[in-house]
Amino acid sequence: MKAGADKAQCIYSSGEKKELNVDVGEFSLFRTNANHGISIMVIKDQKKGSLSINKIGKDDIDEAISTVLNMAESSMPDDAYDISEYQEAESFSKGDKEPALNIMYDRMEEFMEYSSNTFPTTIIEQAILDFSAGTSYFRNSNGVSFDETEGSYSFSVMFTSKEGKDISSFNSAGFSSLDIDLPLHKGGSINRLLKESAAHVRTKTVPNKFTGDIIVTPDCIMSFMGFILGNLSDFRLIAGTSLFRELMNKQIVHESLSIHSKPLSDNLSGGYFITSDGYKAEDLTIIENGILQTFLLSLYGSKKTGLQRVSNSGGSLIIDSGETAFEDMIQSVNKGVLLSRFSGGSPSDNGDFSGVAKNSFYIENGKVQYPISETMVSGNIVDMFQKVKHVSKEEVNFGDEIFPWIQFEGITVS
Repeated sequence: MKAGADKAQCIYSSGEKKELNVDVGEFSLFRTNANHGISIMVIKDQKKGSLSINKIGKDDIDEAISTVLNMAESSMPDDAYDISEYQEAESFSKGDKEPALNIMYDRMEEFMEYSSNTFPTTIIEQAILDFSAGTSYFRNSNGVSFDETEGSYSFSVMFTSKEGKDISSFNSAGFSSLDIDLPLHKGGSINRLLKESAAHVRTKTVPNKFTGDIIVTPDCIMSFMGFILGNLSDFRLIAGTSLFRELMNKQIVHESLSIHSKPLSDNLSGGYFITSDGYKAEDLTIIENGILQTFLLSLYGSKKTGLQRVSNSGGSLIIDSGETAFEDMIQSVNKGVLLSRFSGGSPSDNGDFSGVAKNSFYIENGKVQYPISETMVSGNIVDMFQKVKHVSKEEVNFGDEIFPWIQFEGITVS
């Protein structure tokens, strides 16, 4: 402010990550990464500049402030630039500050033994178990003062399966957690996907082109849900291209779907307490029984559009489970696909999509028949979410998100 900014905000973050790696079945690396950085944003004459640095000496900070003010001077003015207003100072914390290193090693060793004994044809290309902890300090020139301390574990694994000359396509899985009390293969979808990988060594194509159902797994649902959420967020609403701009409090997806953003949920190890634009975060419902409850606009987006700012930064998504058992969903399919991974380009502005079904299965006459390859699925995401047939009772908690299986009808498979 002394250097000439009208408004400013700064975030200083300091943390440490302990990481344990396995490559091709062998322990390969244990390392500690320390990190710290400062993000600075200034507004001067309604012009904005922003910069992040990872050097925290006084001379480095002074140089960054000079640079960011010069950036603001050379930018275009925008009346929507602003910072959050004054709120009571608060400190938040979640998770442990230090990792259980011996347990991390034991869990990783246990996982490698389990996967090799249970799925002998599956090769663990890489597995990473880490613990990250740190504190962020948010300050702005309106007197906002928030501190946030968090610690959590994260596990990810990439794998493929091989029998003789036959090999499956690669797949990956992961989850986060505040503790590692359970075996790693029980986290997220890991055990199911390892089992499916072994089955995918030998695949077939679907017998013919058809229009039928797809059951989208919890691992794959964001391939389609992202389009819906994108139409509720800053970019499309500011540009005027959102498909849902005039549909607040109206139905935009099937009535069986309720979608929440809950960064404060005790059921999620992820989440956050402070929004990216400097507010205390709140849990919220985005869609309830198919009806749109809120747009996902930041402070800037709300000032740009004249619509209400959302009370969090999105993410931490929970889709409510349904009333249909997964096995009953399978039995209800005449012809369709169990879609575990989707590889395709971005949907068109109206939601048309087309892509390849990866690590997926063909369903016919209520039974999973065989794993498939070279199979395309196509349709329109907006129409698709209006044609939800079932939502599963079962759900998967990935730590950052909780999703069920969702069955859609009217999808073209070829």
